[in-house]
Amino acid sequence: MYTVVGVSFKRAGKIYYFDPGEVELKLGENVIVETARGIEYGQIVMEKKEVTAEEIVAPLKKVIRKATEEDDQNNQENKELEKQAFDICLKKIEKHTLPMKLIDVEYTFDHNKIIFYFTADGRVDFRELVKDLARVFKTRIELRQIGVRDEAKMVGGLGICGRTLCCCAFLRDFDPISIKMAKKQELSLNPAKISGICGRLMCCLKYESNTYKKMKEEMPAVGDKVAMELGEGEIVERNLVKKTVKVDIGNNEYVEVELEEINGYESD
Repeated sequence: MYTVVGVSFKRAGKIYYFDPGEVELKLGENVIVETARGIEYGQIVMEKKEVTAEEIVAPLKKVIRKATEEDDQNNQENKELEKQAFDICLKKIEKHTLPMKLIDVEYTFDHNKIIFYFTADGRVDFRELVKDLARVFKTRIELRQIGVRDEAKMVGGLGICGRTLCCCAFLRDFDPISIKMAKKQELSLNPAKISGICGRLMCCLKYESNTYKKMKEEMPAVGDKVAMELGEGEIVERNLVKKTVKVDIGNNEYVEVELEEINGYESD
């Protein structure tokens, strides 16, 4: 077993395990850690715990120290430098007339590398752009092409529910999502209603699926016969969230009732 703490480098970013060593760390504290790409500034998002060898990527890197005030200041300065680098890169992309969209810029804490994230419809020959940027910044340059879901996570925004996008608020990883999840949740299959601003199926279809499964088990199904004070009828539609059903009581007459108003039901 290994003793680890979980560190994230971005809001709602992936959690990476590090060896805390003798450093006493609390949730929410900022730390300086050693990573494969150099020294980085991150935040403790998971307190000390025991994990198996299968759960870590060997060799396990150490937490160097808690972040100092100077480290915090350097991190803020990096944020300002990233904004400047973004503007410079935009001009260079325009100069080279490249078919790419710049999304974000990230400095490593030790300034060993600058990473430019972009989207594009296909492959982009950015070799001349890299040389141009290297001459300006005089450090290692990496251009990394990302997908539309990663773009939404970096840029942020509001979902059709009116709340902050799940991917940039609390979801740390992207799980596979299929149209079957929407069908099982009895949602409209209209792409405009079940797709996020990234154009892909909404992340909530995945993490809410177990809740919908439980709600379905607690409600009668479409086609079930039900008994109510109004009489008997057959369920033709149901709303899992509102816990209501639409009942055909005959003579082309339908009523919408809450689950509590049903005295009993039986399946065919």
